[in-house]
Amino acid sequence: MVSTELLLTAFLAISLLASIVSRKAAIPYTILLVMIGIILASTSDPAMAPVSQAFQSLRQGGLFVGLILPPLLFESMFSIKTEEFRAVSRPALILATGGVVVATVVVGLILWSLSGLPPYTAFIFAALIAPTDAATVLEVFHRINVPSRLATLMETESVFNDATGITLLTVVLTGFVASTSGLVFLGAVSDAVVLFGGGILVGLIVAWGARQVQRAIQDPISQIVLTMTAVYGSYGIATALGVSGLIAVAVTGLLYGNTVLFRIEQREIEQMTRDFWSIMAFIANTVAFLFIGFSTNILSLGGSISFILIAYAVVMVARFASVYLVLSFPGIASPGVPRSWKNVAMLGGMRGALSIALVASLPSTIPGYETVVNVTFGVVIISILLQGPLLSLYARRTFGPQQTIPGPVRGLGSGTSPSP
Repeated sequence: MVSTELLLTAFLAISLLASIVSRKAAIPYTILLVMIGIILASTSDPAMAPVSQAFQSLRQGGLFVGLILPPLLFESMFSIKTEEFRAVSRPALILATGGVVVATVVVGLILWSLSGLPPYTAFIFAALIAPTDAATVLEVFHRINVPSRLATLMETESVFNDATGITLLTVVLTGFVASTSGLVFLGAVSDAVVLFGGGILVGLIVAWGARQVQRAIQDPISQIVLTMTAVYGSYGIATALGVSGLIAVAVTGLLYGNTVLFRIEQREIEQMTRDFWSIMAFIANTVAFLFIGFSTNILSLGGSISFILIAYAVVMVARFASVYLVLSFPGIASPGVPRSWKNVAMLGGMRGALSIALVASLPSTIPGYETVVNVTFGVVIISILLQGPLLSLYARRTFGPQQTIPGPVRGLGSGTSPSP
């Protein structure tokens, strides 16, 4: 029996090894973690059984979403200044909402037509695969001379489309399970509006409360504990109220960073707080991408490879439709978004840990459950391993290999990492 201490040591050793190799070989840390996870999952060593059980526990009961995603979202958002957010908020939020809806409709309709899947199954897959993950994207950006506004655009989109994806999947499940009538589906859509609005309100209240408490804090330890309380408090309160915990955390992070961290007079307290959350994001990101690799059954995916390739192609078509439609529409982005930015947004639309967590939460009784699971894992793996290098090559040729984002890479949505 492998002890918990030994498992923890192995986890830290893997993190360190991947960090070193990533820096030396200029390979995104997230890609290495997925590959390591796949290799470990493919071994028949009995020592891997406790690791498998640990990841199974993470998949159940919403632990992944509740424990791993909040620090990633918070660390991502508190680094964005409000002026940067305002500059990209309109296209980013439309991509994170309308873009996800467009992608879901396109993927659902095409798969329903081409594959013969029932509409229920096709749209469930479409909803859970629609959210993008920008962890690998921002790692690539750390090594390349990417405009800061483009980085903020991608980061903001990924943060908010996590919540959109979860909400949309709930809408699809509710609409199809309860009834196919328009009234029931319309009710589910109105519930989604409440989820978003309620999450924003909770985030505003928690951030305001944290600001009041922070005025009485003079030491870095209390400051860090306050941020932890704000992160998990906003998520917990929002979830308990039946609204979006992820939106609440994102709003809390954005306001906390601009009303608290940027205004702390003692710079050492601010720096210690940022360093702490960089480490938290690094650990959470390591767990998230090892989670993807370790949860992947290569043999099972091999039997569905043709379907996976078709689904991946459809997902890319949907990403193309949403990105170029949204970013080309008059009045959405001002000034106009350059074509190179649209290309980066297209290649950067990678899928990640949130899609894996969502598919793990599905009831096994839904029609085509095994197909949905295999195709989701396959699309996520191809997305990370193929689009990551392609994005790096395109961005390097377009913007040049010069670091412009100082320090650790700012985090993003359903999985982020500081640069190792």
